[in-house]
Amino acid sequence: MATPEQNKGLVLTAFDTLFTKRDYAAAQEFWSEDYLQHSRHIPPGREGLFNLVRALPAALRYDNQLAVAQGDYVMLYGRYSGTGDTASVVTDVVRVENGGLAEHWDVWEDEATRAESASGLPMFGDHFAPDQVR
Repeated sequence: MATPEQNKGLVLTAFDTLFTKRDYAAAQEFWSEDYLQHSRHIPPGREGLFNLVRALPAALRYDNQLAVAQGDYVMLYGRYSGTGDTASVVTDVVRVENGGLAEHWDVWEDEATRAESASGLPMFGDHFAPDQVR
């Protein structure tokens, strides 16, 4: 049985493999064949996720700011950018089972620019990204 820290490392490596390296063959080793998807943005199953990523621009980038694990669950707080649209700040929750990513939920929000931020603080990181300074 994996520890929460091991699960956190597994999920971070899986996200890097799929979203940064775009290595779909290697990503199959991380995502369960019976992967369950609870997202309004992502079609069902592992292939639904992989096909969505394949259709996104090569400039797609995922940056993680926070990873928290409890038992079989890992929560990531990160930023998806490079899609040509406004960057998104996302909380991903993943359930790990038998050493693979078995289930996923997410909460998406468009990243606010400095001008759009009522608090004047960035949503991700400790400063506004260059494209978010307007």
